[in-house]
Amino acid sequence: MEKILEVKNLHIHFNAFAGAVHAIRGVDFHLNKGETLAIVGESGSGKSVTTKAVTRILPENAVVDSGEILYKGRDLLQIPDKEFASLRGSEIGMIFQDPLSALDPVMRIGKQIAETLVIKQKMPKNEAAARALELMKAVGIPEAEKRFNEYPFQFSGGMRQRIVIAIALASNPELLICDEPTTALDVTIQSQILELIKKIQREKNLSVIFITHDLGVVANMADRVYVMYAGKIVEAGTVEDIFYDPRHPYTWSLLASMPSLETKGSSKLMVIPGTPPNMLYPPKGDAFAPRNHYAMKIDFEREPPMFKVSDTHYAATWMLHPDAPKVEMPAELKERIQQQLKEARECNE
Repeated sequence: MEKILEVKNLHIHFNAFAGAVHAIRGVDFHLNKGETLAIVGESGSGKSVTTKAVTRILPENAVVDSGEILYKGRDLLQIPDKEFASLRGSEIGMIFQDPLSALDPVMRIGKQIAETLVIKQKMPKNEAAARALELMKAVGIPEAEKRFNEYPFQFSGGMRQRIVIAIALASNPELLICDEPTTALDVTIQSQILELIKKIQREKNLSVIFITHDLGVVANMADRVYVMYAGKIVEAGTVEDIFYDPRHPYTWSLLASMPSLETKGSSKLMVIPGTPPNMLYPPKGDAFAPRNHYAMKIDFEREPPMFKVSDTHYAATWMLHPDAPKVEMPAELKERIQQQLKEARECNE
């Protein structure tokens, strides 16, 4: 398959008052043409920082120490600012988590969409306005002609997110990055937005990176999944690999913490014990070891490599070493995952 994006050995730190925060520590992944890739993990695992590096919107105190971000073979980190500014928003689009902060509160919605076409495609204003109206209809804004001249505060959260999607699609990008686009929305609206993104992805053969902490979203959206922890990829595979045969204990914990329809009001959700490491002082060995019930002595001494499970599936855990004690996934977790997969299938039918 054709690779549209490759991230190689990416290292990023933030200069903070207390010292250097090592947010990204050697991240490698790729995205194929027309594929939807999910990057999952707890808050602070490095998901959003990675994609902000792709779009070069990192804060001023961020430093890219090393690595490459290859888009169609060109290193985005080496492209001059002016040239990259024309690339971002035209070939690479982004949908942000909070649509209200992504929109100009004092500019009419129609004008905000049209402005992208005028700036990025040099389209005449009257043509841009007509195209903006088409995009509003395409993303499901009811009474688009009437609402064209309204302001962001006059739209609901779900409608604002549709507007952000329309802006991201205005220049017909080839790569679309979705940074937790449904986090602030209720479940019904979430489903509508996800279906809209899937529909657009199929119609335009878009390559999509989906950032989320919600594995339920992943089951419905992604072709492949990368699991991140403490600034590193700890497991990678197809959706089937990750849901049916997870191998990293962190992935087990993420799956176990998902509620299902059978979760009762009095039931306790499973939680991951402990807290993520302080990245001012990256831990020696496996960063997940202090929270891992199955950790061995080597986990605290040496960082595990990526072990191959299959041609599509890799995990960075010493539990996969040939000499390691064999540990089976807990039966309770197996049951919970099967229930979740059953529910996901029923939702897709």
